[in-house]
Amino acid sequence: MNWDDWRLRINELDNQILQLLTQRAEAALQIGDLKRREDAPVYVPEREAEILRRLTASNPGPLPAEAIAAVWREILSGCRALEATPTVAYLGPQATFTHQAARERFGSAASYRPSRSIAEVFDEVERELADVGVVPVENSTEGAVNVTLDRLIASDAVICGELRLEIAQQLLSRAGELGAVKRVLSHPQALAQCRGWLATHLADVPTEEVASTAAAAELAGADVALAAIASALAGELYGVPVLRARIEDNPHNSTRFLVIGRRPVGPTGRDKTSILFAMRNEPGSLYRILEPLARAKLNLTKIESRPAKHGPWEYVIFVDLEGHRDTPEVAPVLAEIGERTLYLKILGSYPAA
Repeated sequence: MNWDDWRLRINELDNQILQLLTQRAEAALQIGDLKRREDAPVYVPEREAEILRRLTASNPGPLPAEAIAAVWREILSGCRALEATPTVAYLGPQATFTHQAARERFGSAASYRPSRSIAEVFDEVERELADVGVVPVENSTEGAVNVTLDRLIASDAVICGELRLEIAQQLLSRAGELGAVKRVLSHPQALAQCRGWLATHLADVPTEEVASTAAAAELAGADVALAAIASALAGELYGVPVLRARIEDNPHNSTRFLVIGRRPVGPTGRDKTSILFAMRNEPGSLYRILEPLARAKLNLTKIESRPAKHGPWEYVIFVDLEGHRDTPEVAPVLAEIGERTLYLKILGSYPAA
């Protein structure tokens, strides 16, 4: 076959794909009508996770699983919007890594609502001004995002999803060379993630903390003497060129984000459960609380302590474990843990990233 033959074949396949997408969209419209009549939620993360896992598992290639998942997330986003457009709150402004993570999860057809702080994202969800929110919870280099953990202690919102995003930090500046940079701006975590590179290449240049990486890019766009550490997306949005690419000290740097909402999520077969608890300040307390998990062979993926706000030297413990709270393997273990703690809160069960 020659070029023209292959192009004709691709055109035929594109037309078939479009026809199938149209049929899928029509089915989504009917589902949306049923959901409105039954007052059912538009965003059903367990169903979307099942679709993506089934398709990536049955993918014969040559497209990699990541490409299949990316295409279907946009298909899901477009079809979801036909039912009703979900409002997604995120730590703004536009082009922050949280914005990027939200777009990766909910696609281009969602309605995005930037928030000034992580606390405001929780407020938007709790007050039903947003259907879901996206917040950072931990970074592979800098550790836990304590503001998120503190809000989880008191919030009525539940965790309904998670995702990991590779964090690629760029040095953005309108300065033509490094020697012309007089000050480097960014969010504290971004500055920390590039500390080694800055010490080597801009040792005598002062750094300044700002509210977000996107805010740093906006400021750098207005002043040729400034540089920002931010994403390539922020550089595109604010018209600031990349002076040096991939300046993060750890090439495997990534951030885990949580999706928070108001509705518990059903089991998918590959889930996580997040809990927090308070315990007595006495020898062996933590061992006795975690022992049922070990006995049931439930894997812990995270354990983190945070000071409690109601008394000095008192702590709450955050734990992530594999499994869903409503399954026979996990439910009795959580009940037993509840009997051994002063306080137990189940933050949510959700599809594992």
